[in-house]
Amino acid sequence: MTPSDRAPSADAGVRRLPAERGVVPARPETGGGSATPSFADLGEPTIGVVGGTDAATGNRREAARATPLSAPLLIGRRIFAWGERTHVMGIVNVTPDSFSGDGLLAVPSERGASAVVDRAVALARRMAAEGADLVDVGGESTRPGHDEVDAAEEARRVVPVVAAIHEALPDLPISVDTTKPSVAEAALAAGAAMLNDVWGVAADDGLIRLAAERGVPIAIMHNRPEARYRNVIVEVLADLEGAVERALAAGVASKAILVDPGFGFGKAPRHNLELLAGLSHLRLLGRPILLGTSRKSTLGKVLDLPSGERLEATLATTALAVQAGVDIVRVHDVLANVRVARMADAIVRGRWPAELRGPDPTDASAPPRPDRASGPATGRDR
Repeated sequence: MTPSDRAPSADAGVRRLPAERGVVPARPETGGGSATPSFADLGEPTIGVVGGTDAATGNRREAARATPLSAPLLIGRRIFAWGERTHVMGIVNVTPDSFSGDGLLAVPSERGASAVVDRAVALARRMAAEGADLVDVGGESTRPGHDEVDAAEEARRVVPVVAAIHEALPDLPISVDTTKPSVAEAALAAGAAMLNDVWGVAADDGLIRLAAERGVPIAIMHNRPEARYRNVIVEVLADLEGAVERALAAGVASKAILVDPGFGFGKAPRHNLELLAGLSHLRLLGRPILLGTSRKSTLGKVLDLPSGERLEATLATTALAVQAGVDIVRVHDVLANVRVARMADAIVRGRWPAELRGPDPTDASAPPRPDRASGPATGRDR
């Protein structure tokens, strides 16, 4: 595959990113799964993927479980200890055209930009109260077939929101979702503590170099200009591994590199489902894993539902993500996903959520730890 490049814009330091091909346009009039855009499957039948294992990689599930955990990472003022529990990232879209209908610019106000900032801060406060561990602020829609936004406009949307959230909630880490180094740099100056690059596998490593220069973590996401694969799991792993090696060579600290398989980015619905079935293979990269499935078109196509009715589908993927060892889930609906993640963590990791909050050991109302329960369970407890 030889991807074509977008024409350079007038923005200083613009990255050359592959142009999308094979986008299936949204059909909002249908009211179902076709209401949001997606990618057409341009590849051949997938080789050997069955139930999360495949012939090309062999039985990697056991190897994935044996992969050592990454070192704890400081993001902003918060330490993330990977492997203890699944963290939740709340989405703050400062856009007029988000696929999920939650863009803060979609509702006009006579107060203009100040109203948008106020809504963003209120949203971040609510997410933090509901259990979000960090928030991700973006000013450009990245749905398939999205309209590009120049760097100046994107910074105008994002930077005031980042600054206001950081002032209101200084202990809440903020990630900035952008592909543009100039926007990322301005957001970092305003209080962002992490970069989230949806084109982390692109040959242009502008954001990787910025992360190295500023000493901040970066999430490297998989993406392609078209949905063409022979084995999506193997190819995603290979592309991400190459991007991680470029980041290390550029000087990004090893523990500061996160990976995201790019659910919905350059992948047809079939590829996205195969990706979910093989999520545990990503542990082979030895990096914290970020996953964003929330409200996306594949969920809508499976259930034939519009974006506003995809909560249960999102929650199913969150539970699967916990089982696979994903470290952060990026979501719109924080409270419901926090509850599912905590329940799944208790099952998969064998730990009560109260343990992770450090309960008062003198509190007699706290539930006993599973490994400290005294005596057999009663019939009512079974």
